[in-house]
Amino acid sequence: MWNSILEILEEKVKQGVDVRVMYDDLGSMATLKERYSKELEQKGIKCIVFNKLNPIAGVIMNNRDHRKILVIDGKVAFSGGINIADEYINAIVKHGHWKDNAIKISGDAVWNYTVMFLTMWNAFRNEDSDFFKYKYDFKDKPTNNGYVVPYGETPLDDDATGEDIYLNIINQANNYVYIFTPYLIIDSNMVNALTLAAKRGVDVRIVIPGIPDKKIVYTLSESYVELLVKEGVKVYRYTPGFVHSKVFVSDDNIATVGTINMDYRSLYLHFECGAYLENVDVIKDIKKDLVNTIEKSQEISKKEATPRLLKAVWQALLRLVAPLM
Repeated sequence: MWNSILEILEEKVKQGVDVRVMYDDLGSMATLKERYSKELEQKGIKCIVFNKLNPIAGVIMNNRDHRKILVIDGKVAFSGGINIADEYINAIVKHGHWKDNAIKISGDAVWNYTVMFLTMWNAFRNEDSDFFKYKYDFKDKPTNNGYVVPYGETPLDDDATGEDIYLNIINQANNYVYIFTPYLIIDSNMVNALTLAAKRGVDVRIVIPGIPDKKIVYTLSESYVELLVKEGVKVYRYTPGFVHSKVFVSDDNIATVGTINMDYRSLYLHFECGAYLENVDVIKDIKKDLVNTIEKSQEISKKEATPRLLKAVWQALLRLVAPLM
């Protein structure tokens, strides 16, 4: 996947396009050379390695860049769960069929992604005194009345933006809320929101992987499945393989697509992003994708969700270190 993109980026550099790449050091250490950023710079591609691993730096090594942002000329932005790796396009198979979601955005909302990228970039390489030169002026404004609001999550402030958006969607749901998440390691606020929604008659459905990428993390997720299923939340395993999507959709009028997993690391430690959508046409496509995926998945029964004694003890021990996962 990356090689085909790299060919295009090299071509664009030759055409005089300002090409910038930023990747997380920990997330790429198993696949990239230590000095890979230098190789890109030699090709004319500006490159920053986010938060290089340093054992002396201590706890800040936990703060990883989990965002996936592509902005082109300020006109178009792409974001979502998809990393640049072959398994994400099913060119190779690691955990069965890889199910993921991304969103393409055009219009004024692209500016939010531009600012998110440039803010992070200039934290490492202060070279842009004026962000507005990258803002595209859209002459033709959309005629619909909906909203698309890209948002960022950062561990540098006290606001849990990602979790707040998730909780608000669940708490405001009247008819249904459908969720994709690869990891289900949630706190009491999220458990209460999901179970109370189910108890008031909301059709709450969560799709998790059928084939895990991390067995210990999956075992921990299963412990929360037991709590939810017993309270009326429907949880499905995507039997063809692994779900990496981070998507919520509710009542045909609200959705969010982004990078934020339902776990401690994404909600509190990582730099993340998402797009909040309200009353826009694409929401019906998001719902359709979720419904189609649920049809390929298997609902977890109460009996299946209830672990045997030894597994229950193991899950309880894992809960103690849940914030590290």
